[in-house]
Amino acid sequence: MATPTKIKEEYDIVIAGGGAAGCIVAGRLAAADPNLRILVLEAGPTTYNDPAHTQPMRFPTHLAPGSRTMRVHTSRPSAALGGRSAIVPCGQCLGGGGSVNFMMYTRASASDYDDWETEYQNPGWGSNDLIPLLRKTETYQVTTGGPTHGSNGPLKVSEGGLFTDLGQQFLDVSRALDPDRALAPSDTDTNDLSTINVYTRWPKWLNAETGNRSDVPHHMIYPLKETRPNLHILTGVHVQHVTFDSENCATGVAFTLNPLFHPDGPKEARTVRGTKLVVLSAGSFGTPGILERSGIGSKGVLEQVGVEQRVHLPGVGENYQDHNILFLPYFAAEEAQTLDAIFRNDEGVIDAATAEFAKTKKGLLPHNGIDAGIKWRPKPSELTELGPEFKEVWDSYFTNAPDKPVLWIGILSALTGHLTLGPPRKYFTLGAYTEYPVARGHVHITDGKDVSAPIDFVPGYLESMADVKLLTWGYKFTREIARRMPHFRGEPPAMHPAFNPGGTAAIVEHAEGPVAFDVAPILYSEEDERALETYARATMSTTWHALGTCAMKPREQGGVVDSRLNVYSVKGLKVADLSVGPGNVAANTYSTALVIGEKVAVIIAEELGIAGVI
Repeated sequence: MATPTKIKEEYDIVIAGGGAAGCIVAGRLAAADPNLRILVLEAGPTTYNDPAHTQPMRFPTHLAPGSRTMRVHTSRPSAALGGRSAIVPCGQCLGGGGSVNFMMYTRASASDYDDWETEYQNPGWGSNDLIPLLRKTETYQVTTGGPTHGSNGPLKVSEGGLFTDLGQQFLDVSRALDPDRALAPSDTDTNDLSTINVYTRWPKWLNAETGNRSDVPHHMIYPLKETRPNLHILTGVHVQHVTFDSENCATGVAFTLNPLFHPDGPKEARTVRGTKLVVLSAGSFGTPGILERSGIGSKGVLEQVGVEQRVHLPGVGENYQDHNILFLPYFAAEEAQTLDAIFRNDEGVIDAATAEFAKTKKGLLPHNGIDAGIKWRPKPSELTELGPEFKEVWDSYFTNAPDKPVLWIGILSALTGHLTLGPPRKYFTLGAYTEYPVARGHVHITDGKDVSAPIDFVPGYLESMADVKLLTWGYKFTREIARRMPHFRGEPPAMHPAFNPGGTAAIVEHAEGPVAFDVAPILYSEEDERALETYARATMSTTWHALGTCAMKPREQGGVVDSRLNVYSVKGLKVADLSVGPGNVAANTYSTALVIGEKVAVIIAEELGIAGVI
């Protein structure tokens, strides 16, 4: 780590943003060439050996009010969300989202990356090119792994310290209720980039031996502290803009101290030079802002904030994409294994879990509550139920891509998404998120200099009825699973749709146990369907999977960077984060952020003649 007073005026490479991808770039290049002078500038704090980052079950603390490891973005009010604003937190610490997220190990479908290569014209970005890099990053501890998994990478993947009884009940009930999708064993690997429609156990970015989170800083940055003195990490700083010479070649960046971490520090901007390269890695919200404050973007956006345009790139900040989720909570039996007491900071439960962890590296502490799920793709009968709004999307996007799922469905062994609404007891939550929403939005700056100013954020969530239909169908489908699970004890009324209390879909607040398997599925009236749509619009949440706002595609198609991640019409400036993703991926986006980092490290090493980064 470095301090503001010890930062040099000049480095070979300056990386603006210390998220997962940026840290991989810095770590790989520094490990390969000890003489390479690298500076990473991160807006948030360090995470070194902080239990909030290393101990898996503490991840909800980062979402608490007043968190200093997240930056929260608020959208314009949206009629499609019932008039409310979308709230999207983003990781703001060394390691970015990978050091604060739910740790779900989920990989994209092969066709997602193949689309990046073919549809968006990016040679070298197809699945065949990226699978070796995916393998390079990980050690897959679940099994010996197949041909797509790694066995010697820095980040560990396991099933955590406990497989909860709720996770097992979800698998048992789902497979019995939906036998057409139960043709493979429940430990089938659905993260091999091809297998879908299998109810299976769900791995985690978690080291089975230590019980700790597997994030990039603790495995690829902090271990280099003693052996790579030319790698400098400065936390708690805001990158304001990129500096350029007269030939539009990036020469460095200007940054200011983040007053949240340096309240008594100087307010003036400081400039640091990058003699070989500047890399932006500030994420799907941060990177477009740096470009726009540097004069790169749409003329209309820049004029409104008084920034002189350097390059007309109207795609900057556009093409915002995410996954849309409903968190659907249920009361659980008191004997169920859940993380609720830990999430409520019950000291007795935490002390007991900590003691068990110290002895065995097992239990609730090395756990994220997510034990099982499915990458779900509809059968013909289900496709009919989803209606004509989705059928049009299906025909144009899914029909010829059989490896693309439509929803992720799974269980979380705790109350999730509604933490302030329920009484202190045990819960489980079923989640359903759309893998490829139609929604597109934008993120733009509202101030030409102030990095902390709110952004102009339009998410596009649920503006398409196709997206709404998927979520409402997901609610009905998962409700049938939930109410048949042995630990089911009812539905919290405040966290479910306002169904007709006298109708067949009425909420059952208190239940002695599950309903029988031979009970008919719930029938929903037109009134119930309206209530369900209202509920979806009122409660749909981000999955924190933002990408696409500096898309890697042809400039004439709204692209911002080329396939070598160079920003169009300038020199010496690359982007290395999820903002470059031109199309969505059927996965939690951490794996994709990692493979982007690995790919960028290889590209830079090739261009600078650095050996050992392959």
